[in-house]
Amino acid sequence: MRTGLLTALTLIAFAGNSILCRMALLPGSDGAGAIGAPAFTALRLLSGALVLAPLLLLAGSKQALPVRETAPRSPWRSAGWPALMLATYALTFSLSYVTVPAGIGALILFGTVQILMLGVALARGERMSAAQVGGFLAAIAGIVVLVGPSAANSAASSGDRLDWAGAVLMVLAGVAWGFYTLLGRGSADPVRRTAQNFVACVPFGLALGAYALWGDDARATTRGVLLSVTSGALTSGAGYALWYAALRGHSRSSAAAVQLLVPVLAALGGMVFLGEEPGVRFAVASVLVLGGVGAAVLLPSAPRARP
Repeated sequence: MRTGLLTALTLIAFAGNSILCRMALLPGSDGAGAIGAPAFTALRLLSGALVLAPLLLLAGSKQALPVRETAPRSPWRSAGWPALMLATYALTFSLSYVTVPAGIGALILFGTVQILMLGVALARGERMSAAQVGGFLAAIAGIVVLVGPSAANSAASSGDRLDWAGAVLMVLAGVAWGFYTLLGRGSADPVRRTAQNFVACVPFGLALGAYALWGDDARATTRGVLLSVTSGALTSGAGYALWYAALRGHSRSSAAAVQLLVPVLAALGGMVFLGEEPGVRFAVASVLVLGGVGAAVLLPSAPRARP
């Protein structure tokens, strides 16, 4: 019950983060977004750190790290790799959405995450039953039905072509988020660990903010700043802490599967906040994704491979 609630709140936060990012970065009537990608990323990381940093002071220096982790000499070394993955994901995600259509970007991102996490799970001996494999395939097919054809039609009607630089950036974002998830699974204190990750990203956020002020030609509006701060403090900082906590109740394969729900939830958010009107395709995709994720998470796994 606790894992299910944490997972549900996390997925809502992830979908909300996607909506906030699209609202801030997608061009408006004047052809410019409410804020540029570097500034959005900087404010997202810095506001997340600002909200979570007090938790490190409250936790104190005597609180132990997870038993299976080696006690490091400094907070940076304890959060170094997750922080690097977090910063890489945040920047490449924002930069990609400047040129890649939202639907195609979501397909690339979550497809990359699933391939990475499933590959790691199989490499470490976590086997899936035939029904679970079928569930994964059904869920991925649902995402293709949801965003693939609509994104392609949208690009064709507008005369835009897929920007391959942007596509590569989204692949990198998916790889970074997949590793960030794997590194956080098993943390004994997920909230403190998430706070460490964001605080470790502060120097990168400050440098990126300086670039945005002096080198980025996009004009940040008040609306863009508010969307960025909300993304960092609420749907990123708090959302990622919830995700690290939820991961303790998930296997690698189920952690990969439940994230397939995010594009569906984001599409629902698009109906409310962006005026999108999904039709039959959305209904079919929802059944495939929800049914597939249910099969992958709830059905029993295959026996673990013997070494």
